[in-house]
Amino acid sequence: MKVLVCISQTPDTTAKIAFTDGNTQFNKDGVTYIMNPTDEWYALVRAIEVKEQAGGSVTVVNVGTADNDPIIRKALAIGADDAVRIDCDPKDAYEVAAQIAEYAKAEGFDIVFTGKETIDYNGFTVGGMLAELMDLPYISMATHMSLEGNTATIDREIEGGQEKAQVDTPFLISANKGLAEQRIPNMRGIMMSKRKPLKVVAAADIAALSTISSYELPPQRSSVTLVDPENPAELIRLLHEEAKVI
Repeated sequence: MKVLVCISQTPDTTAKIAFTDGNTQFNKDGVTYIMNPTDEWYALVRAIEVKEQAGGSVTVVNVGTADNDPIIRKALAIGADDAVRIDCDPKDAYEVAAQIAEYAKAEGFDIVFTGKETIDYNGFTVGGMLAELMDLPYISMATHMSLEGNTATIDREIEGGQEKAQVDTPFLISANKGLAEQRIPNMRGIMMSKRKPLKVVAAADIAALSTISSYELPPQRSSVTLVDPENPAELIRLLHEEAKVI
């Protein structure tokens, strides 16, 4: 089974977010970057489990600059066999998807994994666009997958419940919580990752379809009003006169 996992670099969840140049650029000063959690915890680990079950190989692909190499090496330490970095500073989700498709469509992958979303933009868009560009069936928000031969049975989240689907390889799947359990790289994996191949390929001549005009931080949270539990009348008054919800 030949498996591809798409990984991305995102700011750590504890990073302080700020913008520069009139709120048109993200301020990277002092920001720690990590592998996007849904790519790492669910997509990558489930891909490694597929290899352990069915044999084959796991390749990770990232669209980014050399600054992304540490998170790629972490993916190799967790258990990927090799890695490809498409040397590009992408400007939107379409450019990411199109660059990956340009590389992957001729490689004959049986399964392509993505995380359900990145934690920086939360767009949920790369998986669907990549499936369209590669002309692959797309199963999104997957919470469980079993594999028998070339047929996968997949549970996925839908509004108000769960859906079960069957699909034959090749296909693309976006990973949600429950698809796998996080793995921590051990020392052997970290040492081996230094010898695994990380291939850098030139970006294709693909332009982004959108640009960012500006960023805006969410409004500061307002202070809370504490109400004595022995004074329900005051709570009712506040809900009626100030919150205006009753």
